[in-house]
Amino acid sequence: MDFNDSDSIGTITGPRAEDHLPDTATAAVKIVIVGGFGVGKTTMVRAVSEIRPLTTEETMTQAGIGVDDNYGSDSKTATTVAMDFGRISITEQLVLYLFGTPGQERFWFLWNGLFEGALGAVVLIDTRRLEVSFDVIGRLEERGVPFVIAVNDFPDAPCYPVGELRAALDLSEDIPIVNCDARQRASSRDALMTLMHFLHSLTRTPA
Repeated sequence: MDFNDSDSIGTITGPRAEDHLPDTATAAVKIVIVGGFGVGKTTMVRAVSEIRPLTTEETMTQAGIGVDDNYGSDSKTATTVAMDFGRISITEQLVLYLFGTPGQERFWFLWNGLFEGALGAVVLIDTRRLEVSFDVIGRLEERGVPFVIAVNDFPDAPCYPVGELRAALDLSEDIPIVNCDARQRASSRDALMTLMHFLHSLTRTPA
């Protein structure tokens, strides 16, 4: 629900007609977009969702000084405090639900609920701040959640060979690493499809 400026003050409106789940949908899958603070999770959900995404961004205040590590994201003025949510129709019958996690460590207790029932995760990383991804990846490995790495394309971010990134993040050879521009729908979709293909490969029985 939201407050619509065009309505009278205090009137609460429901979802737009185009946001309703299609009557043909019979199955749904859930994936999670994770990463450190300011790596582009909310941007990706907004770019790729076919419906108006639900976001829980709040303005950053001085209360976070000394608590949140905002290094490298000094210009960021808002942060996700609960989750982001979007939806993509894979077919007329199958829909994909996207959940973006909060990046700041003090909100990580919310991850338990967000990961319940998730098939896998896309880990967005910023090569200017690889260290913010270490704990994120470690938590996924501890939970046994399959994941792929999407290197978000920031204009001033250094570009490293895949082998160097894999070594820096201490990743096994089977985990896919792809480039991504979280602002672009097609690029974000391709990162999600990389995860879906990876999950499918894990279900194949070795010959």
